[in-house]
Amino acid sequence: MSTDIPGIDPLDGLRAPQDPDCDVFLTGTVFLDIVFTGLDSAPVRGTESWARGMGSSPGGVANMATALARLGLHTSLAAAFGDDHYGEYCWDALEQGEGIDLSMSHTVPGWHSPVTVSMAYEGERTMVSHGHEAPGPVVPDSGPAFPCCPPRARAAVASLAPGRSEPWVATAARNGARIFADVGWDETGRWDLDALADLEHCQAFLPNAEEAMRYTRTDCPRAAAHALAERVPLAVVTLGAEGAYAVDSATGASAEVPAIEVEALDPTGAGDVFVAGFVTGTLADWPLADRLAFAGLTAALSVQEFGGSLSAPGWAEIAAWWQRIRTFADQDPAALRRYAFLEELLPAAARPWPLRRAVPTIGFRHPA
Repeated sequence: MSTDIPGIDPLDGLRAPQDPDCDVFLTGTVFLDIVFTGLDSAPVRGTESWARGMGSSPGGVANMATALARLGLHTSLAAAFGDDHYGEYCWDALEQGEGIDLSMSHTVPGWHSPVTVSMAYEGERTMVSHGHEAPGPVVPDSGPAFPCCPPRARAAVASLAPGRSEPWVATAARNGARIFADVGWDETGRWDLDALADLEHCQAFLPNAEEAMRYTRTDCPRAAAHALAERVPLAVVTLGAEGAYAVDSATGASAEVPAIEVEALDPTGAGDVFVAGFVTGTLADWPLADRLAFAGLTAALSVQEFGGSLSAPGWAEIAAWWQRIRTFADQDPAALRRYAFLEELLPAAARPWPLRRAVPTIGFRHPA
């Protein structure tokens, strides 16, 4: 259940009557995530391992949708849900718990929900997944169904894959949505930017350093960002523990922000949270460096919790962090100034640090 500070709208003052109701649209597969934490090492064949922590939550594309919604963006998700208890739980958690619009989603009779079990240890994770591709929704006589007609939105988030084009991306772009895209590992090994057909529709492209260097045939992630900026208006390369680097091809500006050092519990969904933070800052018209800093902050806060959508921070977590970090006597003043833009956005934190969202089970029958 979302527990964010009421009334914080990052687009406050920018909204107009003619604007679309939807801030961000996205589509993909929703998994039920079961996450085990507190493992001292990787599971060993033929033995039983006990985890000190566990959480359950909607995963997959739900990680991104939840991260966007918790930052105050009106989020629409198109996805298939199983008609099993897992699917019912995920639907309720996203629609009722997070306020995500699921009017473009559908339940598939006789189809079971995809499941991922994630084991977090030593700052890394190992995942085991199972699922079957969902059949598409029945197209009503009155007109085409998604993915032909995504809703009008300020922005949309896409995941690019070599040799695959999603018709909805071009449609969303024609309807005025700013397309933000990430990309996965190229299993073909060709690493050909021309194979990413929907890249031409993208406002921003956000690969990690390894992906960026392979696609641009460079040996430096910063050089890769500049090369990508020749193909997209905004190139953002995530540098892991070093932070992120971005190039705005329209202005020629570049920005680099170091990562925040945290004790990572579970990295699941951190990349999704980074993208959500960057989308939020971009739609709010923040300076490029502030967008990078905010995206990195939200990602850093997320890895201190377990689970993907469970750990996505909202404004309450951000406010609590900002209030707490300024109490450290040895805090670098320059580092604090990097996040001074938060001061105008955040009220006093309503709850003390640390904050916890995660619950260990799929759902209680009665309120705890």
